[in-house]
Amino acid sequence: MVVRSFAAPPTPWSRDLAEPKIDPSAYVHSFSNLIGDVYIGANVLIAPGTSIRADEGNPFHIGNSTNVQDGVVIHGLEKGRVVGDDGKDYSVWIGNSTSITHMALIHGPAYVGNNCFIGFRSTIFNARVGDGCIISLHALVQDVEIPAGKYVPSGAVITTQQQADLLPNVRESDQNFANHVVGVNESLRQGYRCAADIACITPIRQQQEKSPQPSRNSASGFNKQLNTQINKPNSNQISNQINHNLTDINAERNGSMAGDLAQQIRQFLGQGYHVAVEYADVRRFRSGSWQSHAVPHTSEATTVINAVQAALVENEGDYVRLVAVDPKAKRRVSETIIQRPTDKAAAIGNVAPSNGSAPKATSNGSAASNNGNNNADIAGQVRQLLAQGYRISTEYADARRFRSASWQTGPAITASNESTVIAALNGILAEHEGEYVRLVGVDPKAKRRVVETIIQRADSQAVSIGQSNGATASYTAPRANGNGAASGDVAATVGQLLAQGHRISVEHADERHFRTTSWQTLPAITASNPSAAIAALENYIAEYSDEYVRLVGVDIKAKRRVVELLIHRPGGQPVTAARTAVKVSNSSNSSYGGGSAGRINGDMLSRIRQLLAQGYRIGTEHADERHFRTSSWFSCSPIAASNESEVIRALEACLDEHGDEYVRLLGIDPKAKRRVFEGIIQRPVK
Repeated sequence: MVVRSFAAPPTPWSRDLAEPKIDPSAYVHSFSNLIGDVYIGANVLIAPGTSIRADEGNPFHIGNSTNVQDGVVIHGLEKGRVVGDDGKDYSVWIGNSTSITHMALIHGPAYVGNNCFIGFRSTIFNARVGDGCIISLHALVQDVEIPAGKYVPSGAVITTQQQADLLPNVRESDQNFANHVVGVNESLRQGYRCAADIACITPIRQQQEKSPQPSRNSASGFNKQLNTQINKPNSNQISNQINHNLTDINAERNGSMAGDLAQQIRQFLGQGYHVAVEYADVRRFRSGSWQSHAVPHTSEATTVINAVQAALVENEGDYVRLVAVDPKAKRRVSETIIQRPTDKAAAIGNVAPSNGSAPKATSNGSAASNNGNNNADIAGQVRQLLAQGYRISTEYADARRFRSASWQTGPAITASNESTVIAALNGILAEHEGEYVRLVGVDPKAKRRVVETIIQRADSQAVSIGQSNGATASYTAPRANGNGAASGDVAATVGQLLAQGHRISVEHADERHFRTTSWQTLPAITASNPSAAIAALENYIAEYSDEYVRLVGVDIKAKRRVVELLIHRPGGQPVTAARTAVKVSNSSNSSYGGGSAGRINGDMLSRIRQLLAQGYRIGTEHADERHFRTSSWFSCSPIAASNESEVIRALEACLDEHGDEYVRLLGIDPKAKRRVFEGIIQRPVK
């Protein structure tokens, strides 16, 4: 391995001509550049195209088992310093088992802790990132300290300590992904070292034509054996060892699973392990990209066996593997493939899959399910669609496809008679029992969908549409909404938006993204009829019942939002039917509530009183047009008061000071250290 490493050039601030120090077990690609006082720890992978220059700020430290991927740049300011874990001063310190991914920039002074993940094209400058943090893609972290175990969303700009303190915690799935990346790069490091050693690579090439390639399930054991081969490059020993490895792996891949699977699950549970299930189609299997299937963490064998059985049935035609996890050591102790694409879903012992009955729509307009819900509205909606000349069709999806919104089209319904259509729906519901089914109304002239309604769920619980028979839509939230937004408020808002020619859109966010106001946009509701728009809203709420959902009104001509209304919270939490941004208005130039800077309207005064009554703290932020477009807000003077009049005076002072900028009000929970409300109270007059 020829490493491109150079001594630091003599400069006015450094004349020691320091050279990189590279651990013998590390792999540094010859197409990377290392300059100056750089320490590369054990088992580190430095990929092609990286530039690590300690010619200005120095020294640099890259800890054990860390990977620095293609295109990464690491540099530092002359006088910038951070304190490393050894108590010494560094320009850049990167800890152990950390991934610095493609095109990222680490510019000192910078500290990145252990077990961190820095996403593609993200920048860390003059910052300290604690252990276990995950910085997602295209993020900027500057002039702050990120506490340990925090998650920075994609595209986030974190430039104030207040922003850093409000970041959400890393989820287990995120940390598992970061650990997976470290493991993959450890395999690459060993593979590159072997490929550069003729004594190591020759026997592998010879065996390639005789034996199958090792599966990804055996990667950990194979890596250990390969590491031994690299350190002891004796051709005979290597050849014998690889023969032994490939024989074991071939037996694992081709042999059927020995013993009763149910007994194996009981054995894992008896040893205190957690049981998990992962699945992958053929393409993902080849790349080792397994996806997790939900299995409850319980010691009750029957519950776990039922969950594994359901995973086999749901993912028939895919690879499925059983994983045993030691919760104390936080590591996997077993990975076993229990189903392949050519296999049929097998019954585990005497455990039979649960059998639910599908809801049945009847010609008289009733529809029944296991829980006894009345779904007369389904027949009523069918009648209404047919009366308007629309065509009826259906789509279905199993639980996995439902999560990815990959619906499949059901048999065509060509009839225009209500009873015939209802009978066809009954047949489709029966055929796809245990799956999601939705009814689709299609305008054949405009060739577009006018309604999409879920009429059956995987748990056999049907959805009540809740439409009135009159011309005006009466909104009724799905059961998952609990105490949702007031139906009259939502219906009135929808009617008002459509009457003014505005477009209706919907956004959703899970708990973590809600805290960082990172909403995801759903397809716009194209219906111009309030009834159809309400039906589309219900469908979105039903599909994202475990997330936050908000309604957005958009002025198409002015290309701006005129209303944002939270209409659903996860878990049935109460929703206050109040707008979180601007009011519906025909005026495109009005600020919030139509007032000028220094005026707080009645709705916002009510919101402030509510926040103060709940013990929350009030804050404000401002941004000019350019920073508003990039969501780069700046804090106004802190408001320490809890008295309403003092808070109002502080707000008006901020509005006066930033009269030509955007200003937003913040509600902050001081105990949880997170934002509970954000609302724009001023926009610049254009």
